[in-house]
Parts: sequence; structure tokens; C-alpha cells
Amino acid sequence: MPRESGGADVLTVLRSATAPEHERVEEILGLVDPELTRERLAVVLTLMLGFWLAAEEGLDAWAEREPAAAEALTWSRRRRAGLFAADLATLGHADGLPARPELPPVADTDAALGRMYVLEGSTLGGTFIDRHLATLPDLSGGVRLRAFSPYGPDTGPMWQAFRRAVRGHVAGGGDADRVVGAARGTFTVLADWCSAARTADGA
Repeated sequence: MPRESGGADVLTVLRSATAPEHERVEEILGLVDPELTRERLAVVLTLMLGFWLAAEEGLDAWAEREPAAAEALTWSRRRRAGLFAADLATLGHADGLPARPELPPVADTDAALGRMYVLEGSTLGGTFIDRHLATLPDLSGGVRLRAFSPYGPDTGPMWQAFRRAVRGHVAGGGDADRVVGAARGTFTVLADWCSAARTADGA
């Protein structure tokens, strides 16, 4: 099993190292709030679109430099900014490109995997978010959003494939500490960016 320099499995370290910021993001966004409104959801989707545009820009640049690594990770299937934009349009908020946060360039596959850990991990909670949204009166009438759960029944297999890729990369000589550092840095930017939701929503 791949190990990082401290002796722990890299996926275990990733989970524990990003847990505080993960919890912070969930608390700020409040996507499972039973009183979540359509307007509040649009605010969140706008924030997510801005973040995903910034995150994917760096990963796209990496994919151009490292096409074999990107193909092995099925990067083209994992892109989601377009889904966030489509969901905003579904809610009647297609207002052009939003502001986006500053993220560092993706220097190599270590950094790419760290950033993708944050993006891909969100698909697991996304299935629960989708089920919750379906219960909200403000989203009645057949409104169907796609960005939170982009893979549908393939969510589990896509996540497991990503986990195998991370472990395989580390076993093949990748730097687990740099993967973890990139994940933590990405999550910190996401949490700081999402804090704007409270201001935008008046909370």
C-alpha cells in the first residue's frame, strides 16, 4: 500500500488533512438546510461556478503538458464547470461568467491530484445534496440539477478509480506530501471563497 513520508496511507492523510476546511465549506454553504431557497441556491451555484472555472483552468493547462496522465485520470469526463453553468441557467440565472478566486498553477501531477481530490470528493456528498434538493418546495416542478452529482450511478466507480490513481501515482514515485499540500491549499481557497456566500446572502 502506498505510504507518504509520515508512514500513513495517502488517502487517509488526505481525508484527515482536509477535514477542517471540508467541514467549514459545508457549514458555510448550508446545502442541506431544510429552508434552503432557490435564490440562496443560485448564490451557491455562482460561487461554485467561479471556483470550478479557476480550478479547471489550472488542470486544463496541466493536461496539455501531461496528456497521458490526464487521459489515465479521465480528466475530460471529470470537468464540471459547464454543469454548474447549466444549473444556473435552469434556475434562471444565466448572467455570464462570474468572478473567480486565485488558485496557484498546477505544476505537475502531484499538484493535479491534490486539486482533483477536492473536486472529486465533492461528488460523494453531492448525491446526498441532490436527494435533499428534490424535497424542497422551492425546487418543485421537475427542476433537475446535474453539477452536484455529475456521474449518476457511476459516482462510486469514478471515485474508486480516482483513489486507485492517487495510490498508484504515489507507489510509482509521486510525492504524497505534495499531493496532500495541494489538496489542503485548494480546500483553503475553496473555504475562503465560499465565505463570500454569507455576505452575498446577507447571512
